[in-house]
Amino acid sequence: MFEAGTPRLFGLPPGVDFPRALVAGIKARMAGSPPEAMGRVTVYLNSARMQRRVEALFAAEGACILPRLRLVTNLGADFILPGLPPAVPALRRKLELTVLISRLLDKEPDLAPRSAIADLAESLAALLGEMQVEGVAPEKIADLDVSDFSAHWERTRQFLMIVAPFFANPETPDKDGRQRLLAEHLVTLWKAAAPAHPVIVAGSTGSRGTTALFMQAVAQLPQGAVVLPGVDPDMPQDIWDKLDDALTSEDHPQFRFRRLAERMGMHPKDIIPWTEDTPPDPARNKVVSLALRPAPVTDQWLVEGRNLQDLPKALSGLTLVEAKTPRQEAMALALMLREAAETGRKAALISPDRMLTRQVTAALARWKILPDDSAGIPLNQSPPGRFLRQISRLFCQRLGSDRLLALLKHPLTASAMARGDHLLLTRNLEIELRKKGPVFPEGADLIAWAMRQKEEAALGWATALAGVIDALETPGRLPLSAHVRRLRNLAERLARGPVPEGTGGLWEKKAGEEALAFMDNLEAEAGHGGDLTAGEFRDLFDDLIAAEEVREPLVPHPTISIWGTIEARVQGADLVLLAGLNDGVWPGLPPADPWLNRKMRQEAGLLLPERRIGLAAHDFQQAIAAPEVVLSRALRNAEAETVPSRWINRLVNLISGLPQADGPRALEEMRARGVRWLAMAAATDRPLASPPEALKPARRPAPRPPVAHRPDALSLTRVETLIRDPYAIYASKILRLEPMNSLKREPDARERGTIIHAVLEQFVRERPDGETREAAKERLLALTDALLEQSVPWPAERILWAARMRRAADHFLTVDEELGGETLRLESKGALVLSDLGFTLYGTPDRIDRLEDGTLHLMDYKTGSPPTKDQIASFSKQLHLAALLAEEGGFPGLGPQNVSQITYIGLGSGEKRMTVPLSQEDHQKTREGLAKLISSYRNRAQGYIARRAVMKEGFPGDFDHLARFGEWEMTDASCPEDVGDET
Repeated sequence: MFEAGTPRLFGLPPGVDFPRALVAGIKARMAGSPPEAMGRVTVYLNSARMQRRVEALFAAEGACILPRLRLVTNLGADFILPGLPPAVPALRRKLELTVLISRLLDKEPDLAPRSAIADLAESLAALLGEMQVEGVAPEKIADLDVSDFSAHWERTRQFLMIVAPFFANPETPDKDGRQRLLAEHLVTLWKAAAPAHPVIVAGSTGSRGTTALFMQAVAQLPQGAVVLPGVDPDMPQDIWDKLDDALTSEDHPQFRFRRLAERMGMHPKDIIPWTEDTPPDPARNKVVSLALRPAPVTDQWLVEGRNLQDLPKALSGLTLVEAKTPRQEAMALALMLREAAETGRKAALISPDRMLTRQVTAALARWKILPDDSAGIPLNQSPPGRFLRQISRLFCQRLGSDRLLALLKHPLTASAMARGDHLLLTRNLEIELRKKGPVFPEGADLIAWAMRQKEEAALGWATALAGVIDALETPGRLPLSAHVRRLRNLAERLARGPVPEGTGGLWEKKAGEEALAFMDNLEAEAGHGGDLTAGEFRDLFDDLIAAEEVREPLVPHPTISIWGTIEARVQGADLVLLAGLNDGVWPGLPPADPWLNRKMRQEAGLLLPERRIGLAAHDFQQAIAAPEVVLSRALRNAEAETVPSRWINRLVNLISGLPQADGPRALEEMRARGVRWLAMAAATDRPLASPPEALKPARRPAPRPPVAHRPDALSLTRVETLIRDPYAIYASKILRLEPMNSLKREPDARERGTIIHAVLEQFVRERPDGETREAAKERLLALTDALLEQSVPWPAERILWAARMRRAADHFLTVDEELGGETLRLESKGALVLSDLGFTLYGTPDRIDRLEDGTLHLMDYKTGSPPTKDQIASFSKQLHLAALLAEEGGFPGLGPQNVSQITYIGLGSGEKRMTVPLSQEDHQKTREGLAKLISSYRNRAQGYIARRAVMKEGFPGDFDHLARFGEWEMTDASCPEDVGDET
């Protein structure tokens, strides 16, 4: 295949369809050879996707003998090294590292939180793999001089010595170490007996030490060659010469080729073109090459920029999309892909931003376009993955009703029984939990509920669920294998539900099969994971399952693809969309390295963080050379304004600074092409000019139901609601709607108020004669603790509310001594019939005392602040109305009484109380005001206005969503409307 002369280093420029040119070059060099000769050619490719495309290109021209296609990342597929055992599974190595790191954190707890064990193990595994790939022995780390650094780096350097046995033991090599040994063995073997058949390495940049070592050996074989992707032919020799310092050049897209050529004793300018193929737009490639010059030599823009001509023509295939938001960016990209699908063009979206690519996929779904996504979906986002993650959290804290219902509503729960029966029972249980609780249901609660149900399946269903709940006690430290068994056992029990055998749909379909394989692997290796708490197991499990992926066996669109950045080398697309081009996304920020800093890495001979940026830059340079390219970014994300990718920045700055080549106009045209798509994206989400009535913003409601259907009885507290928010009375009393309690009951002010009222009622009811102030306070606090323990299931709130009562106790006792009298009624219900209005007023004041002068004193406890004088004058009429009940004999057994004063006692922050003396004139005003209020609503013309006089605009109402508050504002006039028939 090749003539004399080694090493052989070939290249193809950015933009050339690399697999197609590779195949064409092989066929051209094998022309004239017998067909079977092709079977003796071995080609090592950089990725499985590249391998599939090369196979397809060979097969496209008819039946032929294929070369042997292998992956450069799997040298063991062809070579067996005697005495070299199989690689240790990556999961086992990671679990072993978690044990070591856990011990480290036991001794050095300030190094990192224990929740970071899984992440630290991941980064340490990556470091060990990199050390083996780059041929850096632990001794080199030990010899690093860290005297100028902080103590942290000395501790981590010493810790790295603990992992030295992973290098020294040849019986337990990991994947990277085994690959390095194979490469070194092949180098030795080929020096002694080089293969006579052609061997080609294609598509790899040689950025990793093992791969570079193998490529170097192949290039020196008699019939060996290396074909590099995206070698820039526009780089001047002096620029190549300046790519000699990793500290300043590692982030350049061509740095790897300079380093690889050096290893082979060559200059990058000696790289031979593999074929005569030219990129789609050489003029654009020149612009991009100049824009990506290393930072120290960007002054070349002023020199070489003069050689660029007619930039509008050179950049006519580029479109720049600068969207306002990621949503707008995703919609614009989806529209471009839709047009490509309709016109039959092959299009590829390339981005490292998986959130953005999922948004684009969702947008394409509205047109029934399913792109071929090379990444699939993470296993932890699949149904079985989510199910397992939910269950792993059940061991970490007490099971609340919200998490129980979330688990029951998962499609895999009880998937072995009839789905309709399961959903019906789940709905009925949810209604019960919302109305009555308990906050933290137990197995006995579910069985008791099931026995009250009519459905035959209820008891078996609840019994199976109760068995799962009762098995959820939070353990101490357990072996990882025990945690995995518990997780799997509970998952399978929940999945089958009341059915005695099976696992339901848990392990079915592709995602279920991948989840089962993951669990089997984890069970097999769990013996190496040590002992963990439930929280540590949850964190470890989340980290492990997040690394797995699922590719569902779907039939995607034949011409629409979503690729990762490395797949830009595969090329073959007519339209390439480079999306998410913001700094921190593309290129991404280098991950934090807790083990070695930048200087230590350089001295040890490891890769610098900029390597990732350089590889991303090479992918960008490859992709932007496609026939037609779209560069897109969002100007703002959910949190703040974004910073454009450094490559976009360089390109824009270079173009705008070349007026002699018409650069500003070229940039304006690039943006204009993007604006067209942004306008289409905006139009897609724009409301209709004349929307249907149902889509128009609602007006402030004021429904006017028939008088016969209006309430003829209200409680003391609901009268204030009628004054402030009449619509709430309409919804609750006329429509008979009730607000649904939250599934996740929080210890809110209402809950606290109920408890405090119960404490004070019992305190006053059980007051012994002659009790001293000190004894009263002690009894009050003891009652508080007892009732909190009995009625409040939240430990933190029990402590907090008890502390508040301790602060308020002296204030309450002082008010009780100064204003209290003989207590006649506690939480006693009274009622008053206003016969002239056909209306009944009823209520239950907290406390009624008889004073020494024989008059009554009514009290109301407020767990917050008591109402002000102005609020009492206009809205807070609760005690005024209660006094009216007492004046007119509304409380059974008391008869008509004279009420001389009312008091609101604040038990919140600050010692506040509001006492209002009352006279007969006040009672008469209260009666007249009540009659006027009720009479007004006896008129059909009076509507129940939404939020008529709420205390604050941000005050939440139970029925705001029904009134569609937010579509109208508090300053809007109401819209009275008759509802219902008089009949």
